[in-house]
Amino acid sequence: MMVDLLEHVAFAVFALLAIGGALGTIYCKRIAHSMFSLIICFLAIAGVFLLAGAELLAAIQILVYLGSVMLVYAFGVMLARRQIQESDA
Repeated sequence: MMVDLLEHVAFAVFALLAIGGALGTIYCKRIAHSMFSLIICFLAIAGVFLLAGAELLAAIQILVYLGSVMLVYAFGVMLARRQIQESDA
């Protein structure tokens, strides 16, 4: 009974983090904040995979997406001519 309740609460937290991270990726004005939101979204999705009992998918999510995709995204941030912080003006 208590384990089911904790599992439902954990799923709700991970789902809200994933949705919030995805919306933050789209709507953040600063590129660095958008990148951080995408990291939160990827980690939350890995948490949902762990709750579903798919440990391999969670590991792949962390290794591939956080390792490879975020590296490509970081290069895009570095090559962009947008202002990253307020002090960059």
